[in-house]
Amino acid sequence: MKIDNGTGGSRETSTGKPARVDERGRESVNFFSELKRRNVLRMAGLYLVGAWLVVQVAGTVLPMFGAPEWLPRTIVVLLAIGFVPAMIFSWVFELTPQGLKRDEDVAPERSITPKTGRRMDRMIIVVLVLALGYFAFDKFVLTPRREAALVSSAVPNESKFVINAKSIAVLPFENLSRDPENAFFTNGVQDEILSHLSKVADLRVISRTSVMQYKAGAQRNLREIAQQLGVAHVVEGSVQRAANKVRVIAQLIDARNDVHLWAQTYDRDLADVFAIQSDIAKGIADQLQAKLSPAEKSAIEQRPTTDVAAFELYSRAKDLILNVGFSAIFAQNLRQGVELLNQALARDPSFFAAQCQLAYAHDTLYSLGVDHTPERRALAGAAVEAAFRLRPDAGEAHLARAQHLYRGYLDYDRALAELEIARRTLPNDPRIFEFTGYIARRRGQHEEGLRNLQRAVELDPRNFSTLQQLAISYQILRHYAEEIATEDRVLSIKPDDPETKATRARALLDWKADTRPLRQTIDEIRSKNPEATQSVADVWFICALAERDGAGAEMALTALGDATFGDARTLFSAAFGRGLLARMMKDENKAHSAFAAVRAEQEKIVQAQPDYGPAVCILALIDAGLGRKEEALREIRHAVELMPVTKDASSGAAMIEYSAIVAAWVGEKDLALEHLAQAARLPGFLSYGRLKLLPWWDPLRGDPRFEKIVTSLAPKEPAK
Repeated sequence: MKIDNGTGGSRETSTGKPARVDERGRESVNFFSELKRRNVLRMAGLYLVGAWLVVQVAGTVLPMFGAPEWLPRTIVVLLAIGFVPAMIFSWVFELTPQGLKRDEDVAPERSITPKTGRRMDRMIIVVLVLALGYFAFDKFVLTPRREAALVSSAVPNESKFVINAKSIAVLPFENLSRDPENAFFTNGVQDEILSHLSKVADLRVISRTSVMQYKAGAQRNLREIAQQLGVAHVVEGSVQRAANKVRVIAQLIDARNDVHLWAQTYDRDLADVFAIQSDIAKGIADQLQAKLSPAEKSAIEQRPTTDVAAFELYSRAKDLILNVGFSAIFAQNLRQGVELLNQALARDPSFFAAQCQLAYAHDTLYSLGVDHTPERRALAGAAVEAAFRLRPDAGEAHLARAQHLYRGYLDYDRALAELEIARRTLPNDPRIFEFTGYIARRRGQHEEGLRNLQRAVELDPRNFSTLQQLAISYQILRHYAEEIATEDRVLSIKPDDPETKATRARALLDWKADTRPLRQTIDEIRSKNPEATQSVADVWFICALAERDGAGAEMALTALGDATFGDARTLFSAAFGRGLLARMMKDENKAHSAFAAVRAEQEKIVQAQPDYGPAVCILALIDAGLGRKEEALREIRHAVELMPVTKDASSGAAMIEYSAIVAAWVGEKDLALEHLAQAARLPGFLSYGRLKLLPWWDPLRGDPRFEKIVTSLAPKEPAK
């Protein structure tokens, strides 16, 4: 039998049987051969690589020239549309020495298609080299610059304020007394003047914490200070105290042109110092043509106390209490402040401001877990009630009650209602927005929380504590660039603050699992400022664990002393840290001994604080470390119940995270991974760096499910 050989002839099969030909297969082969001959495939490759390169370069270059956002997208669309015409063009036409001609019009012997193909191969190689070069340039040069720009752009800009003509900052007064101890008295005089002015709704007054950083007696550039604080006017002054006499000098300056608008000198008996404060506040308000309501005028004339010694004790306490920040030794400052306030109130039980400050200090000790006992909460409540008995209509009393309801009972609705009442008579008090922000954050309303904290910063732009809380909000949201930027702002205020330096470097551990900046920062602090080592020992310990540096971790725990490490309200002792370190070093006997040594003390804490989830959580971790499986699982379930996410979003997420650790330590891997996946989806302190590096998670390493969770928190490449 014969078959058609495609040329009009025929051939037989080797078996003598007819052969069947797949015409479609031969046509397919011929088609792809023709695509190759006509360089269509080369053109497709060249077009795609070239288009990718054009898109990448356009995305980088066009924004530099202020091109509209639609232009890069338009380029992508046009290149996509152009692909099909380019392929058709390369099929239909051939390049000849005489120019472009239709392929069918070129005789085979005169075709230069092979030469064109070789040229196109060289062009593809060149474009690929350019593309690889751009890729390397983008990864190692442009991407770091974009990240740096992101950090820079996230820094809140103090110059953004629209300067209000009736805005003012009362700077620290100079102590002209011979006794340096009178500095606290001088600060108190300045603070009362500021407090009086802040009650005037027609004024914008910068809060105490921000202005106290501009030390009196130093050479001060008033125009620069006013720009940093976003105000038009500043008040300067001095206080000189001798025996039972006092001289107070105050002057109002328009910082925009350095014009002195008003000045007054008061020479009076020491007992009249409080009347002087009121007179100065009213004089300044008059000069700024501020409208005073009868209630505001009455508030300005209200004297804080009749006892000068009590006033000085109160001023000392306020300095201690309001300077609480990231430091590991904050608790002792709070306790010392409480002691001073009690002394002030012993002298004058009717000292309203001291009662409010005392309530704040007790509530802070309670809410941060330093002393989360019913007794401490009751002390805060008693101070609040005493304040209401003294001045039931005062905004400060309602603010104190709002703080107590929030910190003592997590009663968000009633706290917000009290804050709204306080707002009516405290128009310039940043604490209104600060605590509104904290409540929103606890409820999981993180964006609203950020907005309120940013508003608080506008009224108190150089407040360490509020800026640090703003940084914590960014940390919880895993917005590490913004966290670093906010901490940079804190460092611009106080460049040598060791705690902020350490937490800024820790953000890079959280973000990118990079311990080098943190280790270098800790080494620098230990070398140049050894007395600050304890205040950063908690972060040093975390860094040493992440680097599996047993010796460094032991030194950090020694430096930690009686202070604690941890996040939010779950604070661990150095003794617990030694158990964790021994687990990391695979020394089971030492770990067991360390956990056994701290269990009895932790059990006492739980008995004293039975409704406090973090305390129960720590006991669960200790029992997990001791191999007490059933007790540990029961306790951690109870901890989660005591502090659910619905009640406290950030601390509740921490309870879920620690429940994963407890389950992992007692061998319940599936339960651990289930809880860990849940924690990773929630805003919180769990981070890529901590999961990747810290020994808490060693029992889960190698499990693909664990590695997937780690990857889910890894830093994402910035958008091109």
